[in-house]
Parts: sequence; structure tokens; C-alpha cells
Amino acid sequence: MRRLIPCLAISLVAGAVAQEQDFNSLPKKVVPSPPVVDTDPLSSEDLETSIRKGVDFLLKIQNKNGSWGGPTDTKGLNIYAPLPGAHHAFRMGTSGLALAGLVMADDPRPEAKAAIDKAEQWLIKELPKLKRPDATTTYNNWGHAYGLRAINALAQREGISAEKKAEYAKLAQEQVDALVRYQDIDGGWGYLHFDSVTQRPSGESTSFLTGTVLLAIHEAKELFGVSFPKDRLMMAMQSIHIQQTPDFSYVYAMGHRKVPRYDINRPAGSLARTPVCNAALRVWGDEKITDEVLTQGLDRLVKRNGWLDIGRKRPRPHETHFAISGYFYFYGHYYASECITMLPKEEQAEWKDKLAKILLDKQESDGSWWDYPLYSYGPPYGTGYTLAALSRCRKTQ
Repeated sequence: MRRLIPCLAISLVAGAVAQEQDFNSLPKKVVPSPPVVDTDPLSSEDLETSIRKGVDFLLKIQNKNGSWGGPTDTKGLNIYAPLPGAHHAFRMGTSGLALAGLVMADDPRPEAKAAIDKAEQWLIKELPKLKRPDATTTYNNWGHAYGLRAINALAQREGISAEKKAEYAKLAQEQVDALVRYQDIDGGWGYLHFDSVTQRPSGESTSFLTGTVLLAIHEAKELFGVSFPKDRLMMAMQSIHIQQTPDFSYVYAMGHRKVPRYDINRPAGSLARTPVCNAALRVWGDEKITDEVLTQGLDRLVKRNGWLDIGRKRPRPHETHFAISGYFYFYGHYYASECITMLPKEEQAEWKDKLAKILLDKQESDGSWWDYPLYSYGPPYGTGYTLAALSRCRKTQ
């Protein structure tokens, strides 16, 4: 005890001296500064050239039946995929994204329109067949959600007849009904269920897939007036709220809600989840998701983009900083572009340029974008995400 008193006294004196020290004399840049963001406007020519190259890539790799991707290009470590249903879901999700991206790109060339028609025929035939792969997975939720986004995109083209729109509306309602059927008992949507086998999924939902589903359903409701039970909506909203942290980051899944400071649940780990969850809550009427909150999420995504980029193209899920996976990358930017459209018109141009520049920088020499080696689905889904995002970044939108 006698030794502690002198030590405490010395500490207090040292603290007083430190307080009197001129902070300007301390070493500068102890922590590296983030790179300065390019604020010059992006030319529409550069944007359209990039979009056209992406369209060309999708036309080149489209399967003969009109879909995209497949269970090829395997590697030593593959995503868990019970056969054959998991690949039906992966292909539907991938094809839905690619088709929606093509439609939103609005390429006037006959070959682009032919590819859309071919993909539409495949989608209309195969989407009603999509179902849960097995008791351990509900990957089909991704297929229903992105199949629905493709239907929504098709319905917004000019010149669609009333009969055709009615066909789309019927198919859209079927997807909503399927998503209600596979909604987790905790209120959201997930895709892995290893702990228990139940008719209604009971593994645990994820914040991001719940946001993905809610945005697809909201768009379909605006377009077709689809029916979505109010109690199920409230459950889904509550599940995202439970996974929301005070800084408007979102934990990875319901099971993470009690460990919000675990790496993947911090703001950097949530970079790709924050836009989708913010956007979903916003469109369904959550007044706490203000323009300021949306802008904060976009600002983080732009300034801290390196955290996501470090994980891009890595073959092992969650292997890098903040447990980020490669497949977070274009997903996050796709929903960031959706957040931009929710801001006041006068604030959108700046964010459109910032987001588009990031995405143009990631385009491959063959015109594609990809972030994760998921069999042969990576390039078409990455390109679909990015074409949609870049289309929203047009100044005329």
C-alpha cells in the first residue's frame, strides 16, 4: 500500500504536465488519414460505356435456356449446397439479378432485347417450381426475392400490355406467398437451419436477407398491389429493429444481437448491410430512417470502402477484417444505390458520382463485375447487381 501512494502521486503529476503540453507539438498523423475522395463529376459517356460493356458480358455468357450461372467452376472450398435444390435457388437468384440489371440498363440493341425475352421466358417457367432445397436450408428465399425484383423490372418497361402486367402480378403474388411461407418464426428471413428441423423455418433470420425481402415486396406492392399480411410485416420490421444498433449498424443475424461489438457487427462489418436495412425500414414507414441516416450509411460505405474491398474475391467466407466475405461487396453497393434514390433530388448527384466511380474502378477487362467465386454464379450476379446500381446512378434517373 505504501508503494502505491508515491506511484499515484507521480501519475497525477505526469497527467498535469501532459495537460499543459502544447498539442501542436505532438507528432502528426499517428493514424494514416483516409484517402481523399474524388469529387469531380463523372462523365455520362464513361458511365454508359461501362454499362454497355456489362450488358455485352451478360449477353455473351447467357445460358441457352435463358438463365445465367450453374454448378460449375468448383474449387477446394465450396459453399454448402444440398443437391439439387440449392443450385436451383442460386441460379434463380443469379438470373433474377442479371435479368433485372439488363432491363434497367435499357440497352436499345436488338440482341439485348432478345436476351431479356429469353430470360423472361425461362423465369416465368421456372420460378413457380422454386422450393426449399432441404430441411437445413432456405436458399430459395434469395431466388424468390430476386425473381420478384426481376418481375418488377419487367413490368416497368414501356409498352407492357394489361394482359402481360396481369401475368406478372400473378407471378409476383406467388413469390410473396412463398416468402410468407418461409418466413422464420423469429420474424425475419434466413437461409441456414442446422439446429432444428421445422416446417416453418426456425434456424435464425439475418438482418440483410430480411431487408432484401422487404424491399422486393414493397416494390411489388407499389406496382401490383400484392397482398402481404400486416402482422408478418410487423414481425419482419421488428426483427430488423432488434438487430439494429444505436449507430444504425445492423448485426449479422438474430443470434448476434447480444454481441453487437463482435467484429462483424461493428460499423465496418455492417457496411454492406446498413444500406439494405436502412432502405427497407424507410420504405415501410420507419420515421427514424431520415435523410441524415441514409447519408451517414452512404458516407461510411464510400470512406471505408477498403474494408469491403479487402474481402473482394477471397475464396473463404468471413476470412478477412471484420469477418467480411467477398460476396458482401456488390450486394452492398446495389442497395446503396437504392438509398440514393430516396434522398432529395438536389443531394443525389454527388452520391451517384461517388458510387459509380467506385464501381467503374472494379469492372473487369471482359466487362463483368465479380466479388466471390460462387461456382459460376459470381460474374453474372455481380454484373447484375452493378448494372442495376449504375443505372440508378444516371443523372436522368
